[in-house]
Amino acid sequence: MEDPPDLELMANRFNRLVKELLEGHVQRNSFQSWEVHLLLDLHDCRLTRSRRDEALRRYQRVVDRQLERGELLPIRFSDFVGRRARKPEMAPPASVPAQDPASLNP
Repeated sequence: MEDPPDLELMANRFNRLVKELLEGHVQRNSFQSWEVHLLLDLHDCRLTRSRRDEALRRYQRVVDRQLERGELLPIRFSDFVGRRARKPEMAPPASVPAQDPASLNP
């Protein structure tokens, strides 16, 4: 039977990995499977360096809160970025007046 994951250790490893990514170099050669998945997911997102770093900082805050709540697996980076990109599209722009459905029918 597998031991339950240590959330504090996971948070420390996650924050260390994000710090290394933001600094531009990962210095270790041993990774947990969830770290490998994060690295691959991050690579697949193909963000520019500045956008990636900004998104990583926001992502780090979200994952830290998840781990504080006791959630074992953090949200995928691509899901986080996709959710952030879709969020503004959900609300109609303030400058466009609402149209009356009756006015749409000639």
